[in-house]
Amino acid sequence: MQNPLHSPYTGNLDTIPFNSIDIAHFKPAIIEAIEMAKNEIEQIKNNTDPASFENTIAAYERSGELLSQISGIFFNLNSSKTSDEMQKLAQEISPLLTTYSSENQLDEQLFKRIKAAYANTDKTVLESESAYLLEKIYKSFVRNGANLNEADKSALKEISSRLSQLSLTFSENVLKDSNQYELWISDEKDLAGLPDGAKEAAKLMAKGKGVENKWLVNLDYPSYLPFMKYAENRKLREQLFMAFGARGCQDNDFNNEATLKEISKLRHEKSQLLGYQSHANFVLEERMAKTPENVYKLWDELLTKAFPIAQQEIAEVQTIADKMNGPNPIQRWDLSYYAEKLKNEKFALNDELLKPYFKLENAISGAFQTAEKLFNLTFKERTDIEKYHEDVKTYEVLDSNGAHVAILYADFFPRASKRSGAWMTSYRGQNKYDAQNQRPITSIVCNFTKPTESKPSLLTFGEVTTLFHEFGHALHGMLANGHYESLSGTSVFWDFVELPSQLMENWCYEPECLALFANHYETGETIPLDLVQKIKDSMNFLSAYQTVRQVSLGQLDMAWHNLAAPLSDDTDVYAIEKEAGAKTELFPPVEGIASSCAFSHIFSGGYSAGYYSYKWAEVLEADAFEFFKENGIFDSETAQRFNDNILSKGGASDPMELYEAFRGQKPSTDALLRKSGLIK
Repeated sequence: MQNPLHSPYTGNLDTIPFNSIDIAHFKPAIIEAIEMAKNEIEQIKNNTDPASFENTIAAYERSGELLSQISGIFFNLNSSKTSDEMQKLAQEISPLLTTYSSENQLDEQLFKRIKAAYANTDKTVLESESAYLLEKIYKSFVRNGANLNEADKSALKEISSRLSQLSLTFSENVLKDSNQYELWISDEKDLAGLPDGAKEAAKLMAKGKGVENKWLVNLDYPSYLPFMKYAENRKLREQLFMAFGARGCQDNDFNNEATLKEISKLRHEKSQLLGYQSHANFVLEERMAKTPENVYKLWDELLTKAFPIAQQEIAEVQTIADKMNGPNPIQRWDLSYYAEKLKNEKFALNDELLKPYFKLENAISGAFQTAEKLFNLTFKERTDIEKYHEDVKTYEVLDSNGAHVAILYADFFPRASKRSGAWMTSYRGQNKYDAQNQRPITSIVCNFTKPTESKPSLLTFGEVTTLFHEFGHALHGMLANGHYESLSGTSVFWDFVELPSQLMENWCYEPECLALFANHYETGETIPLDLVQKIKDSMNFLSAYQTVRQVSLGQLDMAWHNLAAPLSDDTDVYAIEKEAGAKTELFPPVEGIASSCAFSHIFSGGYSAGYYSYKWAEVLEADAFEFFKENGIFDSETAQRFNDNILSKGGASDPMELYEAFRGQKPSTDALLRKSGLIK
């Protein structure tokens, strides 16, 4: 029987035939696709014509298309619908892909042609996107060791292969350690303070495990966060907090301490082999920040303003705890609980008051309507598109003329086979090869509260902003309109990629946008204006604390990746964390937990030496949204400028050039500080 992955798109919409794909199809398909890709590389190497942009650079850009498509499907499923079998297979497949990539990057004959094409090409006559591709491909070879001697090339291959396995191991350990923890509650008194919806969800989860008359709380965000925010039982809050913080650092088979230390050590060794002082120096060369010093400069600017205000915010939370005869001092597992009480006192606002206005289906509609008003898009739900899980919704995206723009998969609810958090991903990118505009297949994946027997899925306001955030990434992918796939959509510098996503969150606070979708799920009543005002008023609640928290995570990232020398095997993870957090510590350290051990963003998610990107992009999006506000949040001309210069361009030019073309000026941190209420 033919392997469906040999031709991974079917039907008139070119979608993925998930119903025909079995896990056994992946490895043979990837092995065959690697051989096809190798043959394509051989054709480039053996071409007897002088090396040129078209026969070398453009040809290299297109090599391995099928391999990229198949591996994209596999690793996306490994994040959203995994199993022990799939994780085992990932450990087998990942080294094959890493070896193929390393062999290309270190192939002397191939680099010779790349180098010749780079030297032979008159860059002044190339179209700008082609000129950018030429620079990118040539630099990628140099940055990945093409100029090394054979011994160093061999060492680099081994390091890269080992790192790919370690990254998978880290992610698997976090998922397994999270899944094994369950807080079973027999006495309903222990649920005091929890909203009815959270109680019902806990009972439903227990029922799903075949247990009646009990409640189950776990470490998935829709279960964990409400308990930390509302549960009166302090001992259980502490227990849950400790379980969450101990993921990956417990004395069990899923401990990540040795894994993360080896990752850090190997990344440092790799950067040194390539001639860089540290992994951070290597990474940041291809980022807007350029150097670790610029990252530290950003943090210093933010901390100077934010840290003293954050201390005042914690003191104010302590005041409400004292009023309620709570602990003094409050600990980390108390913050969400008493902060929610303070928020309610200051703004008469809480999640339970807002959730009835944020039915999931309405929030999705709101995101779609926002895109329609800004970018003239429509979203048509399709029931004839195959999907990988019954929870997934599928949409065809159309432009104002009814022409096909993209396919969007939306996967919203947690399950044991799916990693935590929220993300956007691409199953197929956009390009304009062979005089055709291949349109993208995009996906957003979240972990929102599931419907219960009595209520639909009702989102917290934080979940609404998460939805708009991931939808912003999706727009970046769906509106891509470049020629080369490796420069298209979200294929941009990592400290630029968060601009569209974080920008989209701003619409959630605007009455004009909320009026589109924030309707009470029972009465249909539009969210009252006084509640909208309270949302805006509370926008900066604990904003200084959140700023310090983000900076602290970024500094922890740099502690592992901006090293003067490689770490030793006996490095103490807890000591590294304590030192990294010295400038940002608002609570005393807690024994037995280590954020690093579950810090998937930096050890398995591509954000190594790049966690600062969220704050960097916040500077951009605050400045960009001020521009929208000046002209009107649904101003078509401003939206068109954003589409023309940011969304459709992808990574086809230097990101600061793209930003300035949109905004007409460079951004500054002042817009973010104003937005956060840290300066007037």
